[in-house]
Amino acid sequence: MYNPFSLSGKKIIITGASSGIGRQCAIDCSKMGATVILVARNEKRLKETQKEMQQSERHSYYSIDLGQPDRIKELVETIVVTHGKLDGFIHAAGIEKTLPVKLLSIDDYETLFRVNTLSAFEFIRCFSNKKFFNDNGHIVLLSSITSIIGRGGVAAYAASKGAMVSAVRSMALELARKGICINCVSPGTILTPMMQDFLSTLSEEDYKKRIDGFPLGLGEVTDVSQLCLFLLSNASRWITGQNIVIDGGYTSR
Repeated sequence: MYNPFSLSGKKIIITGASSGIGRQCAIDCSKMGATVILVARNEKRLKETQKEMQQSERHSYYSIDLGQPDRIKELVETIVVTHGKLDGFIHAAGIEKTLPVKLLSIDDYETLFRVNTLSAFEFIRCFSNKKFFNDNGHIVLLSSITSIIGRGGVAAYAASKGAMVSAVRSMALELARKGICINCVSPGTILTPMMQDFLSTLSEEDYKKRIDGFPLGLGEVTDVSQLCLFLLSNASRWITGQNIVIDGGYTSR
């Protein structure tokens, strides 16, 4: 039966696959028939992700520090030699730092940009080469609603995520000649382990203020992963250069 949402036969790289949204994307991609290459720094947690995936032996993982973007081209070459040309990419890797502007250093900005943004851009630079990435492929970058709203204490993080939103508009035009779609997904507060740890540090008043901003409540990782799967599928072939907000109504206020 024809299923435009199927990922069967597709080879997909997912960064940040050791936890949170990246892990859920990997699990869900495997359910939809894709062969998934997991990328993150923590090898132990990558193995845990792989065990949760359907037909786990079909998938593989590579441990790399994405804070060193100069290593990415070699990684992509290794993956393509081993597994063949790629059809999809999700950049879910990300780190966050909460500090007021007066305490942020150049190193803080550079660290966030290297992992959150520049590593994604280096993957995409490689994927612009036809020997690595198939025509009509799909690229999804995980941004954040902080790319379009203001929130105190996250200037460096917001800047790293906002750069993605700006860049995909231009990238979409360049990659369109190969039929490659590239989009951002900007989630609101998602109950990842990292977010749950953060929420546990808030006072009762601050916690209530945080969750009250979301008319549909806080998001689950599957809410985001299912949107990413749609953007990887042939069903999204006419969507590119967009920033799709998924926030339970937060920015509708």
